Amino acid sequence: MRIVRFATGAKIKYGVLDETGVRGLRGSPFSRLKFDGDTYDTSEVKLLAPCAPSKIVCLGLNYRGHAEETGLPIPEVPLIFLKPSTAVIGPDDPIILPRGTKRTDYEGELGVVIGRQAKDVSEKDASRYILGYTCFNDVSERHNQRDDGQWTRAKGYDTFAPLGPWIETEIAPGDLKIETCLNGELRQSSRTSDLIFDIPRVVSFISGVMTLLPGDVIATGTPSGIGQLNSGDVVEITIEMIGTLRNFVINLC
Repeated sequence: MRIVRFATGAKIKYGVLDETGVRGLRGSPFSRLKFDGDTYDTSEVKLLAPCAPSKIVCLGLNYRGHAEETGLPIPEVPLIFLKPSTAVIGPDDPIILPRGTKRTDYEGELGVVIGRQAKDVSEKDASRYILGYTCFNDVSERHNQRDDGQWTRAKGYDTFAPLGPWIETEIAPGDLKIETCLNGELRQSSRTSDLIFDIPRVVSFISGVMTLLPGDVIATGTPSGIGQLNSGDVVEITIEMIGTLRNFVINLC
């Protein structure tokens, strides 16, 4: 099932995307699904980020290939950091390069959407707390990251958390192909089987640190092949059995 969040006129709603269009939901998908009886043609709606997270918890160096690419040692425990909710944008929204940026990179990732409040979750129970999976782009300003010695500024700019196009609820995430294309050219290609810390481990670890709320997103790390974004670029994150998240890059300076 593909859960979407969308705008129709002045209203923002959740729905389920299927062959008939978008079937509206009453309320949110984080409780029992209840359809409201309305169906919208896809041409009549704008897809938004498929959830509105209170926080995005990201993983650094969680693909073996990316750790090798950076020359950094493989972490002994998951390396986590936060992105603010204000960084979130949806499919086809613009990524805005910061003023004076020297290098801003894409990072294609699998996003895990939390379905219900999770605290101190065991690995064997982790799947019970997951609503589904989506595409994520951990946009990063590299010079800020280097200069600051920590990652909040580099990862936290507005528009630096593209998310979507929907939440896929019926897949097994352990071995999915993940690819990033820049202007139609393949730049990243890997499989989630290359993750150092798998999804049950990550959910358990993070929920032992902080309470995860319904709609929160875990970005599970990026494969090798990261690269620079420039104004005018089109960046696409495609994950097998989920879909493609596309965004455009602009510079307002």
